[in-house]
Amino acid sequence: MLGYPPGVIPKAVSAWTHVEKGTQYAHDVLSGAVVAGKWVKLACKRHLDDLDRASIGHNGGPSLDETDDFPYYFDPKAAEKVCNFIELLPHTKGKWAAQRLKLILEPWQCFKTMCIFGWKRASDGLRRFRKAFVLESRKNGKSAWAAGVGLYMFCADNEFGAEVYSGATNEKQAWEVFKPARLMAKNSPALTAYYGIETGKGAGSNLYKMADGAKFETVVGKPGDGASPSCAITDEYHEHDTDAMVSTFETGMGARDQPLLLIISTAGDNIAGPCYAMQQEVEKMLEGVVPNEELFGIIYSADPDVDWTSELALLQANPNYDISIRGEFLKSMQRDAIQNARKVGAFKTKHLNLWVQARDAYFNIQRWRESAKPTLTLDMFYNQPVKIGLDLASKVDIAAKEYLFRLDQCNCDIAKILQDEGYKYARFGRYYLPEKTISLGENEHYQGWVGDGWITDTPGDMIDYVQIRDEILDDRDLFQLEELAFDQHQARMMVSELIAEGIPCVEVAPLVLNFSEPMKEIEGLIRSRAIAHDGDPVYTWMLSNVVSKPDRKDNVYPNKNRVEDKIDGPVAQIMAMARWMLIEDNKSVYEKRGVLMV
Repeated sequence: MLGYPPGVIPKAVSAWTHVEKGTQYAHDVLSGAVVAGKWVKLACKRHLDDLDRASIGHNGGPSLDETDDFPYYFDPKAAEKVCNFIELLPHTKGKWAAQRLKLILEPWQCFKTMCIFGWKRASDGLRRFRKAFVLESRKNGKSAWAAGVGLYMFCADNEFGAEVYSGATNEKQAWEVFKPARLMAKNSPALTAYYGIETGKGAGSNLYKMADGAKFETVVGKPGDGASPSCAITDEYHEHDTDAMVSTFETGMGARDQPLLLIISTAGDNIAGPCYAMQQEVEKMLEGVVPNEELFGIIYSADPDVDWTSELALLQANPNYDISIRGEFLKSMQRDAIQNARKVGAFKTKHLNLWVQARDAYFNIQRWRESAKPTLTLDMFYNQPVKIGLDLASKVDIAAKEYLFRLDQCNCDIAKILQDEGYKYARFGRYYLPEKTISLGENEHYQGWVGDGWITDTPGDMIDYVQIRDEILDDRDLFQLEELAFDQHQARMMVSELIAEGIPCVEVAPLVLNFSEPMKEIEGLIRSRAIAHDGDPVYTWMLSNVVSKPDRKDNVYPNKNRVEDKIDGPVAQIMAMARWMLIEDNKSVYEKRGVLMV
């Protein structure tokens, strides 16, 4: 945002100045005139495609030829109203505040604002988007923009008794949006007089209107069940361990006609948390994999295939480059990160909006995600040779079963297709947890994965090993089960029963000697995107938790930084890979290098 002096309004080129700026921005992004990453391009394409699908009638309303196939229309008047409101608000920090300048929306800010507030439902004229997810790097003006949105929803949205909340995990963060909103109101006497806005006194002061009881205030932690938000702004969502706040905000909005849940954040390092899950939901929506017509999302981040040390990465992740954040400052931070490995993680999350994995993480999680094929299913490998790795850990924790198919040993259509695409293996996972462990408050990520079918819950306080045993017996009928690789810890009785049923079981003791080479093999395959998988979020999380440093003999072994960082799936996969690698080890020298002609 830039600023202009109070009372000096730039001459409008049309009735829809901000809408024109935002629309031109979308065109410029797609043409390459404006540098942007993949997710911004897809957000712009979605908006322009939707404009083509909708018919805009007089005064922004739906026209007579509106079709049932696309029940939305774009209302430029409504979008312009919000943009104009925000630009009447003063800056509250830095040189622009000292000069008493008012906000000016940059084209990219016009774009997200007009999308959120301009799209409406043809059936009733209410807003289309009820939830908006905006991921931006630090110092790109997201707090000031969100404060302006919050003030609009508080006093200018024609919502009687509006309730607007700025929520975060701690008081300081909750005030990052509310404080500028409060200062904007206090420094705008015409605004407070027109809408009858008053400021509360004391440490927990809020904004309120006596006329209808509307309020704008902070919330820390889980809001009370009695709240009925018309707008809820959740700041720095990456710091939330659970979605308790967002979930309570959402359920409390039921009585509002057109509420807005606005989630703003930078990236972080907790890929088991709700923010990362929300980003994945937005990405799938933007890619058209999982449509969600009432969700708006835009992610300003550096593309994974762009060199993080380049200026291009800075431009993709910082739309306010050289405006609210100086380019030279970003380049300085980038140079520091290049020269000091300890600063790389913080630089990537704060200034490139890239999620980072555990410190000293062994596997390349970005490469792993890039090799995902969401349409891939275990059923496609019916009657194919498979090696299964089994890690039972303890009876109250995750048990992992890993299926590993070596594609050159398979004789099916999907294996041939994957090989043509450069894959060498395909893997799938099954995970088991007792109901009691899942129900614990700190395990909300497990609860979500159970609901999505990624984790199997077993009744009671302990894992039901009988269920796992029976499923392995079923696997024998579904696939050519060549071997079950296991660690004897916790598995002796089950393995004895499986051997009695004719299942070929092989112990792979958890020793450096057994784990180092297959772990290196998996790491190399991941870097070359040679393991096909279905995008399983549980395994991705576990993989990101694996840490390891080579010893003096360059041996590696899977470890984790914290008890709660589970790695059972990768351990089971390493055991299965160890058995597949024996095929290579047992080949003759002629099979390995071919016959030499002299």
